[in-house]
Amino acid sequence: MAIMAVIWDLGGVLLRTEDGAPRSSLAQQLGKSRAELENLVFSGESGDQAQLGEISIEQHWENIRLQLGLDAEGIAEFQRLFWGGDLLDWELVNYVRSLRSRYKTGLLSNAFSDLRHVVTSVWGFSDAFDAMIISAEVHLVKPDPRIFHLTLERLGVEPQEAVFIDDWQPNVAGARQLNLHAIQFLHPLQARSELEALLDGVPK
Repeated sequence: MAIMAVIWDLGGVLLRTEDGAPRSSLAQQLGKSRAELENLVFSGESGDQAQLGEISIEQHWENIRLQLGLDAEGIAEFQRLFWGGDLLDWELVNYVRSLRSRYKTGLLSNAFSDLRHVVTSVWGFSDAFDAMIISAEVHLVKPDPRIFHLTLERLGVEPQEAVFIDDWQPNVAGARQLNLHAIQFLHPLQARSELEALLDGVPK
């Protein structure tokens, strides 16, 4: 069956922490490990609720502020340092854009309620996608099969007609269990090479 759509994760794929120093410095200042800080932001009770859209991103940051005992200036500095080493891979974004002449493209991200605004108005690359499925908006998170089914529905394709690219192995495994083609992202050249080989190898 011909591949009709390519679906991309954001964090760890299009957006990556290329410099760990700001986040590590922040952890040291707060007497915590980097892993503890990342758990505080991305998971735990508040992080899980924020990714499911049960609370807003503003409430999530307020929960973090209270948990760490920071004032308004302190939580602003926390955010600046936490994201300070993250870089958007514009070369990869432009590659995704280039695929739209041949395939439908999708963004499927476990993310907070502000992501659509950030992608559209801050970074300005929403035009790279035919559909953006954001966990906080649909109240589902990867690897829940329902979020994959929703993504396929919005793109108008069958599982065997889609390729999914994600850095987290459980998400890749979840996609494969639903019969999507799936690639685990390790670095840009590897992911692009595996994708192109797959696209070339599947009959049009």
